Amino acid sequence: MGTGPGKLLVTLYGIFTVGAASRSIVQLSTRFHEAPLAYVLSAVAALVYAFITVSLVRGGERARKAALVCCCVELLGVLAVGTWTLAEPSAFPDATVWSDYGMGYLFIPVILPVTGLLWLRRARTARPA
Repeated sequence: MGTGPGKLLVTLYGIFTVGAASRSIVQLSTRFHEAPLAYVLSAVAALVYAFITVSLVRGGERARKAALVCCCVELLGVLAVGTWTLAEPSAFPDATVWSDYGMGYLFIPVILPVTGLLWLRRARTARPA
């Protein structure tokens, strides 16, 4: 799983783990009262990214399945939070990683899980028999 395009996925998920975790730690520790929901959701995104990163690095069938489930959770989260931020912007006085489908991050948060799901599916079918 961590070869070829899988290395790029590991790198991107690692970058997003650090970015989302750093952002949420600062926001939760300095401005929690301003937008608690947004900041907690950014922390959740960081945890999901971290779990996927570790699973991709670890490799193996169990890790692949765990990463597959987390990519599904991530995609559902991005779609749910993205829709929620558009439907009820007042609920989010500050943006999350997944706000507006990741628009603040060039839509990578919505593209990444789709790419991850495709890669993980391919990794399953590309296994030696």
